[in-house]
Amino acid sequence: MPHDHIRIQRVDTLSDDWYVLRKTTFDYRRRDGSWQTLSRETYDRGDGATILLYHRARRSVVLIRQFRLPAYRDGADGFLIEAAAGLLDRATPEQRIRAEVEEETGYRVGRVRKVFEAYMSPGSVTERLHFFVAEYEPHARAGAGGGVADEGEDIEVLELPIEQAMRMVEQGHIADGKTIMLLQYAQRHLLPPVPARGLMILIAGPYRSGTGDDPALIARNVAAMEACALPLYEAGHVPVLGEWLALPMLALAGSRGTGDAVYEALFHPHAQRLLARCDAVLRIGGPSAGADLMVETARGLGLPVFQSLDEVPRAV
Repeated sequence: MPHDHIRIQRVDTLSDDWYVLRKTTFDYRRRDGSWQTLSRETYDRGDGATILLYHRARRSVVLIRQFRLPAYRDGADGFLIEAAAGLLDRATPEQRIRAEVEEETGYRVGRVRKVFEAYMSPGSVTERLHFFVAEYEPHARAGAGGGVADEGEDIEVLELPIEQAMRMVEQGHIADGKTIMLLQYAQRHLLPPVPARGLMILIAGPYRSGTGDDPALIARNVAAMEACALPLYEAGHVPVLGEWLALPMLALAGSRGTGDAVYEALFHPHAQRLLARCDAVLRIGGPSAGADLMVETARGLGLPVFQSLDEVPRAV
């Protein structure tokens, strides 16, 4: 794709020691159509990956503390609390972060999930950072961590309650950008605060999926969703199924059977309207386009999505 807003004049390498520092002189076409000659220095150290380990039952996260010379040169003591991270060094982000988190924290993780990527200092550094999260188990710690001494790493491993970590952000004790971003993601999506009141939770699972529209199999799917209702109620929440409200509405609207035109027009839209008044979604069961639509809708509304009853916090 042509970049008709930039004309590179020259690129000078200022340093190629630890990483590469270049000075680029270029013409930039402004929004009014005029051209302006500028020069910028860019530091190229490759892309990286970072990960936050979390434990749902403990409501805890694993972070590290290590010395950072730039922070020391800026007047701090130089010791920053961070999420484990490292440069890709020609590996894929998933490969690198698995190795890095074990190297730095000692925890060997199974499934890692990428949540987003971002440029951390686009005014001068070319690095794009890939952000991951993963659940950890205490018994899965394969070593003490600490990093690689030959690379100058001397890492302390910290296990903190999410509430304490967020207070440390507010107090300025955690001041690393990537770590703050991951902690905020965890607080919103992985370890939401224990609710002071019950949540209205939509239970979403397969309804028609895998049934061939057999009424007995559909009823079995509904029973699987309803089996979650009483545990949610006992945890202080208000459980709802879209089917509880949508099916009577379909009958009132004249639907003559599952999958007819009235069904298609009302069934999922009715559940989406209900979801707009809910506080969270509990996604259960196997493949289901409808349940996945509810999850997608919930995330678009900024609502937490729980994958099992164990993930749902009890109301105070």
